Amino acid sequence: MSDFRGHTEEAQYSYAETVGVRLRAVRRQKHMSLQAVEAASKEEFKASVLGAYERGERAISVPRLRRLAQIYDVPLDQLLPGSRDGTALDSEPLGRAPYETKIRLDLVRLKVTHGPEAEALQRFLTKVQLDRQDFNGQVLTIRADDLRVIGATFGLGVVEMVERLQQLGLIYAA
Repeated sequence: MSDFRGHTEEAQYSYAETVGVRLRAVRRQKHMSLQAVEAASKEEFKASVLGAYERGERAISVPRLRRLAQIYDVPLDQLLPGSRDGTALDSEPLGRAPYETKIRLDLVRLKVTHGPEAEALQRFLTKVQLDRQDFNGQVLTIRADDLRVIGATFGLGVVEMVERLQQLGLIYAA
């Protein structure tokens, strides 16, 4: 039997179970009991209801999931299945789609760029150069994982970080 979105009841139940497993794992990592979550939420989340979410017996709405993420002090996507290893629900890496490949940064341009962003970026890239033993000093290739770390440092996703690097004129143009 399908609902109006074309998903079978079995698929919906399976998804609720998968979300529940993730909810339980995060709660346990936070060393919280169901009762502790109930208390922390000022009884917004009853222990019995949270237990039903965790067992997959009830599906959690997005607003309630968002609120639970706030209580656990984790990003919302970390409560979704697959988030633990950096992948989204369909196993597509988060934030990677446009930048699966590497980008090249202009280190010469970075040296003459001033400000706190440039200084932080310079420190990070210097560490990357040391780790890689790459001392050409002109161009440095940044991998997708590096972009995620740099972006997280500035509170940006990968796409936004690349856009910011472009704004700063730091993407190397051959």
